[in-house]
Amino acid sequence: MADANQGLTYSGAGVDIDAGNALVDRIKPAAKATQRPGTMAGLGGFGALFDLKAAGYSDPILVAATDGVGTKLRLAIDTGKLDTVGIDLVAMCVNDLVCQGAEPLFFLDYFATGKLAVPEAAQVIEGIAAGCAASGCALIGGETAEMPGMYHDGDFDLAGFAVGAMERGADLPADVAEGDVLLGLASDGVHSNGFSLVRRVADRAGLTWADPAPFEDGTLGDALLTPTRLYVLPTLAAVRAGGVHALAHITGGGLTENLPRILPRGLGCDIDLSAWTPAPVFGWLAAAGGVAQAEMLKTFNCGIGMVLVCAPDRAGELADLLEAEGETVRRLGTVTPGDGVRYSGAPNW
Repeated sequence: MADANQGLTYSGAGVDIDAGNALVDRIKPAAKATQRPGTMAGLGGFGALFDLKAAGYSDPILVAATDGVGTKLRLAIDTGKLDTVGIDLVAMCVNDLVCQGAEPLFFLDYFATGKLAVPEAAQVIEGIAAGCAASGCALIGGETAEMPGMYHDGDFDLAGFAVGAMERGADLPADVAEGDVLLGLASDGVHSNGFSLVRRVADRAGLTWADPAPFEDGTLGDALLTPTRLYVLPTLAAVRAGGVHALAHITGGGLTENLPRILPRGLGCDIDLSAWTPAPVFGWLAAAGGVAQAEMLKTFNCGIGMVLVCAPDRAGELADLLEAEGETVRRLGTVTPGDGVRYSGAPNW
């Protein structure tokens, strides 16, 4: 029994300030490696500073986005594979920013847990830094919250916040018109949406994350933790080349829900489902889960992680540019009169 005369301490209540400080020291090199023009200070201040003029902007509009990684985080925690979920977090935010026409400038993270384990937290945040570096985005701050009693042992939560900028008048979507072409950029698998259904499919199939993946080499857990693709640099190059009228990040809601967000009232689009071959994971999800085609298309990205809407006379040139930037590009269809997304053809899963 504790001595009633002995004073209580914060560490005794479950919060280890020294562990938090150790984490900051551990991640400083990773954060420093993400510095870009406009970055003004390292980690440790009460606030983070960024100089828009030094970043090259004269009349900027700021664009902000925030997101998490959904229940994909549960899979990362259960498998102990924590080195890529930070990339997912960055991708979910910065891929949204470019859809507005903005260049991502800086990123902040929020990591909350019941008991801070520095090595595990560092893996996550180092993954965040890797995602930032690959997107030309500086990791300039964040928050680590140790909250005993709020999370089960080993659990944590994760959120991200990205800020970008564009010159006034450069915002997207703009000038979308009937006849515009839809170019789809291939995804790297499921990305970070639909994992509540993914987990149900795996349970229905009687599989654990350590079992071999039915659709590719390696374990099921490793295959499903393939991080969300970062589309920032290639899509920015396409926007700057001209002819891009809109961009849609294909996240929760799939093609069915996300494409109408960038189309003016009175316009829809026709998509040929035979125009691309999704990664084998989507065929497995559909077959093992008995998931109907319509449900697949409004839950998962189904092999297309980003869609560009562009002028018809620029479609070939932009596709070549994106291929040169490392993307796999498929012509999906066109913008047409009407509302919503209309599908034709049979999917290749």
